[in-house]
Amino acid sequence: MGIFMRWLAAFLLLAATVNPTGANYVAWAGTHWHDQLPLTVLMGLLLLVGYAIAISATLNSIGSFGMVVIAAIFGCTVWVLEDWGMLSLSNGDVRMWLGIAALSVVFAAGLSWGLIKQRLTGQATVDDIDD
Repeated sequence: MGIFMRWLAAFLLLAATVNPTGANYVAWAGTHWHDQLPLTVLMGLLLLVGYAIAISATLNSIGSFGMVVIAAIFGCTVWVLEDWGMLSLSNGDVRMWLGIAALSVVFAAGLSWGLIKQRLTGQATVDDIDD
């Protein structure tokens, strides 16, 4: 359940920032920044904190190579589904949602890598603490 919740949090962070529906921070801030500047800045900073946590944890746990590998696996899966006729990439909205899904899977893997590794190997991950 923990891995799913991390994926959901990553997906919501990305979808709240930008998505094809227009109900997102980028669209809202673009039209309301002049009359809601303090709120626009606050919301932007909160999203920035979310990204800082997700990116930092992901880079620390799986690194940039792991991020590329997971994104490549996701991309190849989409390619196979499109090749089999199960998915059409002609719609821009579908491509955007797939991009959001891909990034959320990468972030979820990074945020959950300690749990995944523990379940696969039976060994707990412990961070070094400098005294």
